[in-house]
Amino acid sequence: MAVTSRPLGAARPWSAPKRGAARGDTTRLRVLWLLAIALMLAGSVWGRLFYWQVVEHTSLSERAAAYHLAQITLPAVRGEIHDRDGNPLAINTTVYDVTVAPRVIAAGDRARVADGLSGVLDLPRQQVMDTLRSGKEFAYVSRRQPQSVADRLHAMALPGIGLDPRPQRVYQPGGSSDVTLASSLLGFVDDGGRGQYGVEQRYNPRLAGRSGSLTTYRDSLGREIRLGNQRRENAVDGADLTLTIDSDVQYAAEQALADGVRGAHAQSGSVIVMDSKTGAIVAWADYPAYDANHFGAADQGRLKDGMVADIYEPGSVMKVVTLAGALDQGKILPTTTIVDPGYVDVGGVRLRDWDERSHGTVTMTNVLESSLNVGAVRAEQMEGQDAFLHYLDAFGIGRGSGIDVSGETVSKLRTSWRPSELATAAFGQGVAVNVVQMAAAVNVIANQGRWVQPHVVARVGATPAPPPASRQVVSAQTAQTMTRMMESVVQHGSGYLARVQGFELNEAGKTGTSQMIENRQYSPDHVWASYVGFLPADNPRFTMLVVVRQPDNGSSDHNEGYYVSAPIWKRIAEQIIQDWRITPTAPAA
Repeated sequence: MAVTSRPLGAARPWSAPKRGAARGDTTRLRVLWLLAIALMLAGSVWGRLFYWQVVEHTSLSERAAAYHLAQITLPAVRGEIHDRDGNPLAINTTVYDVTVAPRVIAAGDRARVADGLSGVLDLPRQQVMDTLRSGKEFAYVSRRQPQSVADRLHAMALPGIGLDPRPQRVYQPGGSSDVTLASSLLGFVDDGGRGQYGVEQRYNPRLAGRSGSLTTYRDSLGREIRLGNQRRENAVDGADLTLTIDSDVQYAAEQALADGVRGAHAQSGSVIVMDSKTGAIVAWADYPAYDANHFGAADQGRLKDGMVADIYEPGSVMKVVTLAGALDQGKILPTTTIVDPGYVDVGGVRLRDWDERSHGTVTMTNVLESSLNVGAVRAEQMEGQDAFLHYLDAFGIGRGSGIDVSGETVSKLRTSWRPSELATAAFGQGVAVNVVQMAAAVNVIANQGRWVQPHVVARVGATPAPPPASRQVVSAQTAQTMTRMMESVVQHGSGYLARVQGFELNEAGKTGTSQMIENRQYSPDHVWASYVGFLPADNPRFTMLVVVRQPDNGSSDHNEGYYVSAPIWKRIAEQIIQDWRITPTAPAA
């Protein structure tokens, strides 16, 4: 085969590869990979920066600021409570918690510090020394020390000792050594600054005010850094309360009640004194009560206010309501007569007078004087069921009194009644009230037939309390007639132990004794003894109800309202007459 030869130097029919071309492609590839990796790394960094600086910005800012930002509570000052004349009932003072930092007290100073603290605080020296040797950063030595103790400790300049101020509520001494004045009415303020029971609880939002706050910055040593962007919200101090209470009458009521309850060997007792025309509460006393300055050590059963929390059957005091309703309906007169054999049969039930004796022909005034159950039943029957129930409701029986304290208990009236139940209700059995309800009901007679809401707060700050609710229950003429009948109770009947010298002919009253239910039946050995009255009868200044629970004088006769409660009423009334300068009305010529 012939081979064609190409002359030397002739052009080749194809291009020969350039020198170094393969190496260039590899280099570019490497550059692209490196660029991609760099972009990925940069994107990752940028992404994390975006996450931390944008997404988590708020959270990180708050966490960073928290290291230096401090929010300080600016406490509000609790409003004080005063009586109607401006005398203090509940005020504020500063007490001090004594603290120690054992770790910063040198061993050589411990003996001096222990001697100083134990001497001033009346603590065992070894107890204090054990605390100082504990090596703790912080410990309490004593709490709630008065200003005088704080001043002594401050003057001693003991190392490592702190005085932490805190507010404390202070109440005034009461009518007996173990209570503070009006503790049942006022309640107290707990360690958390919250009002408990009584007025302190009912008006806590107004008394407590509203705390403020200060947002500031501190360095690593806890020192304040004063910056221009501090935020401060000032506290709003609580409003002062002015009550309708008269401290002098309150003190006298507490003394007389405590002596009366102890003298009668009774379980407890209550006294309420009202301004007859306005419904303002002048005195509100329970015994036993408690020391509100040391509420933590008080018997827990005494914290509850029996005046509004306990309900009881009022007994013959209810005859005032029953006879007033019948008078107002024109069904009876004071001179209306009935024959009282000592018992009456109603709906198959025999009801008896308290003495179980026949009294023959008696007037309705005699019924009230001698507190005869048969006469009250006859008056209710003459009045009729619908009218009788109407007057019970109008006098406030079965309704809340609306009193402006916490914890009122109300027993509502039945929705259906048997004849025997209506009959017993006429003399205060089988119907329940609290002390405030019953006082307000009888006050209708003292207030010309008008019910007025009982209340204890006169002003909140500078703002007068709203006018109390009122309603006409019976006519003024009916109230005047009933007043004369109640005067006869004092002059000729069971109220003779309540007679106040100089007012014997101008004083209205009514006794009451009710049995308590024990083992599902009425027990003659467990009674509530009461006495209610107002004075002067022709122009009443005050209405007062005294209730004593479970007196035990050794005989049933001496556990009655006339014997147990009427003398307490008289003693308090004599003090009111003296304090208020009430003078007897000159007898008509």
